Amino acid sequence: MNTGSLEWYVQRLRRMSPSEVAWRVVDEARRQAWARRQVAPGTPVPRAPRARSCGGGGGFRFEATLPRDAVSLVPLEARHAVVSKAEEILTGRWEVLGVVRKDMEEPDWFLDLVTGRRAPQADYCFGIDHRSEAVTGNVKQVWELSRMHHLTVLAAAFAFTGDERFATTAAHHLRSWWAQNPFLSGVHWTSGIEVGLRLIAWTWTRRLLDGWCGAPALFEENPDALIQIWWHQRYLEAFPSRGSSANNHVIAEAAGQLVAALAFPWFEESERWGARAAALLERELAHNTFPSGVNREMAFEYHGFVAELGLLAALEADGAGQPLGDGAWRALCQMLDVVAGTVDERLRAPRQGDGDDGRGLLLGPPDANRWSSLLTVGSAVFGALPWWPMCPPDATGTLLASMTGHHQVSGRPEARPSHFADAGLTIMRTRPHEGPEIWCRCDAGPHGFLSIAAHAHADALAIEVRYGGVDILADPGTYCYHGEERWRRYFRSTLAHNTIEVDAKDQSTSGGAFLWTRHARTRLTDLSLDPDGTVTLWGAEHDGYAAASPPVRHHRTVRIPGGARSIEIVDLLETSGRHALRMAFHLGPEVHAELQGTAVELWWHGGDAARATLQLPEGPRWSVFRGSPDPVLGWYSPRFGEKQPATTLLGEDSCTGRVELTSVLRFSC
Repeated sequence: MNTGSLEWYVQRLRRMSPSEVAWRVVDEARRQAWARRQVAPGTPVPRAPRARSCGGGGGFRFEATLPRDAVSLVPLEARHAVVSKAEEILTGRWEVLGVVRKDMEEPDWFLDLVTGRRAPQADYCFGIDHRSEAVTGNVKQVWELSRMHHLTVLAAAFAFTGDERFATTAAHHLRSWWAQNPFLSGVHWTSGIEVGLRLIAWTWTRRLLDGWCGAPALFEENPDALIQIWWHQRYLEAFPSRGSSANNHVIAEAAGQLVAALAFPWFEESERWGARAAALLERELAHNTFPSGVNREMAFEYHGFVAELGLLAALEADGAGQPLGDGAWRALCQMLDVVAGTVDERLRAPRQGDGDDGRGLLLGPPDANRWSSLLTVGSAVFGALPWWPMCPPDATGTLLASMTGHHQVSGRPEARPSHFADAGLTIMRTRPHEGPEIWCRCDAGPHGFLSIAAHAHADALAIEVRYGGVDILADPGTYCYHGEERWRRYFRSTLAHNTIEVDAKDQSTSGGAFLWTRHARTRLTDLSLDPDGTVTLWGAEHDGYAAASPPVRHHRTVRIPGGARSIEIVDLLETSGRHALRMAFHLGPEVHAELQGTAVELWWHGGDAARATLQLPEGPRWSVFRGSPDPVLGWYSPRFGEKQPATTLLGEDSCTGRVELTSVLRFSC
């Protein structure tokens, strides 16, 4: 173990309770003991234990099919988009987290194209340090392909066209993966979330291939498929995420196990696995969600991920006649009401915290709008409230919506919510009749979820501003998780967000790529709403620099004057000593800027209306950075695995006593 790994483990240990340490010791002993159960690549595969037979002749039958008319409900344009993407796969191309693979005729399931490394294939899974790029390459790249989203796209294309090329390619890839990844061998068995997501992909691949004559031979009549489905569920039962790791990972594990146990109920353990997974999912949905319906990770992409996983499992349970309890359905409904309440006029959600573009199910192009899909399902399952935005239906949303009837949930908001107090999430926006929407997210919430806050960013009091759905003051995104430590550190730093950094330190203290050892606490101080619920004034402060010597208090107020096309930001810093401060405004990648003193002219594509002026505070020395490698400044990640230059305005000053900084962003109309 290298020094860096040792330091990480020590820091991680300090964030655990005594009870968690105790059961982790037991878990580690189990992992060591299970080494004898590893099945080495190339060895004969044992037969999966079976339970009851289904149908005549003693064989098994897949019964978790779609409603007969489900495929016909998918709009023609959405079908064409799926088929077009599937045709690309047939040519050998598939994009994985910003990298275009050209080996999809014969995928190398262990190759990371970013580093050129191959992750271990034959090693015992729990002996692989998947956090080490030297060992696995960029493990996210390796894992993502084996989530098998491309298979569900191929299967959907077959369902839409009947073209057997899509079915036979999907079958070839499945047989290839099953042959190369026996139980507990290689990097694809190191993480439970990957195991759970594969089970969902396999379920939907079988479902969408139901009209293909080769589907039974590929799945229920195939010993390799049966043993893999059994192995995956046995793994999830033995090695669940829990304690300080019980975030979206445990949701994915529970959802995957429940989906598979109900769709493939062929094993003597299936009933137990399904009941266990349903109870776990219901408990963890409640644990992972604020009473307002916002996911507790303070990373909005994971709000969507958890909502999607929960819906997938809940719909599967409905279809199997074993519905989840009312509490789970209420939580899912609240989560979708949160999505409807926070998206901008282009149906783009907040970009707060980490996001790796994780999907529970992909039945269309990878860049399709997940929020529109979720709201399509929500409209069918819960009913769209009058204030919900209109959403164009896509393949994923339409097929999921076909699987269930309506669920009535009482107590839903009568008007579009704008403030979620427990999550510290506030959306300020102009009214539709006032012109292109000015949308502003303000952050006064907890730093993150559980003791490690794995997916949080050091972004207390940060704001995010859009005009007509275009990023003006932008959240930087995430870009990467593993391997590129310098970039990971920047994208989650205080300096990378639209807030103020003191003494070149983050507001919260990082102990590693997914670990925060000290969490800044943020408190709402002011909130003014118009009678219709529109937020006009927001104020908050945080204690992230209370440990500075002497301490520094940072308070911020944001105001959208009634009827005005502007946003006023007032920052107040108070201390009894002297500190260096850096104030950043990160512009979206579409925005051009010209700095003249403390006035910045902004413009972007969209004609005369696409202009604004940002009046910066007097006092700080202002500089412009765009795509700078040293110092790292002026970057924007549109999605995981991609980064592009964008303009950052950086003001540097010292803080002595009481300092007030006023910034005003005025739009041309």
